[in-house]
Amino acid sequence: MQAHLEQYKIFKAVADTGNISATAKSLYLSQSAVSQSIKALESSLGVRLFSRSRRGVTLTHDGQTLYEYVSGALSLLEAGEMRLNESRELTRGTLTIGASNTLTETYLLKYLQEYHKAYPGVKVQILNGTSRRVMSFLRNGTCDLAFATTNEPDDAFDNYLCFKTHTVFVAAPEYPVDFDHAYTLREISDLPLILLEREAGSRRFLEDCFLEEGMRLAPEIELASYELLISLARIGLGVAGVTEEFSDEALSRGFVRKLHLAKPLPERAVTMLSHKNTETSMAARKFMELIRA
Repeated sequence: MQAHLEQYKIFKAVADTGNISATAKSLYLSQSAVSQSIKALESSLGVRLFSRSRRGVTLTHDGQTLYEYVSGALSLLEAGEMRLNESRELTRGTLTIGASNTLTETYLLKYLQEYHKAYPGVKVQILNGTSRRVMSFLRNGTCDLAFATTNEPDDAFDNYLCFKTHTVFVAAPEYPVDFDHAYTLREISDLPLILLEREAGSRRFLEDCFLEEGMRLAPEIELASYELLISLARIGLGVAGVTEEFSDEALSRGFVRKLHLAKPLPERAVTMLSHKNTETSMAARKFMELIRA
């Protein structure tokens, strides 16, 4: 850009008032400073912008053309500054979170309610997906924060531990298994299993655990919905592999019961992730504060 932004601001102000003296007064500048700014702008653009007379100044044809563009550009800049200010004060803005349906419903819902109450002007968007998928959303900048279940920290992200999770196997109370027996993974693999589809992080975790013991899982039923795991186990269609922390209600109300394991499966962790190399928005920082509190 050949001219400085300040010269355009002075140019517009002079065009609006039609008087250099009045413009100087309104901008708290000397008349000489205003005149010099206009001359410098005309010199850099190579055109006359104003016709001068005893009554003041009026735009030339070239000046009028420039004025239309400058007026629009300055309005856009003012609108941008206003939007940034609104975002900073959280009267407006957008917060995009990546999380699975299960995590959103069982963990994030109370925080989303509290956040919306505190900042009703901020639009909240939820991008649903597996842990791997929401981490890819965060990596490519599609979301501000991601919540994922993983035991593999990624150096590209800042990680905050939300809580630990435990994988268990459950069945209907009347299902023909021995709830007092401590099952080995070999014995579990022989049961009619109900598991999430292979792309789900919890399913990949189970696959790895059983592979370490030299076994491949061959479930009777594979599902895309976590909620259906409990529902199908409850009606006696098999033994479901679930996350205990997401199944509290069904367990506490006796809809399903846990099978004892001879050797508990390793803990996993639900973490809040933000991108290390990207400036976190004020909207995201406030939500992170809620989680950490």
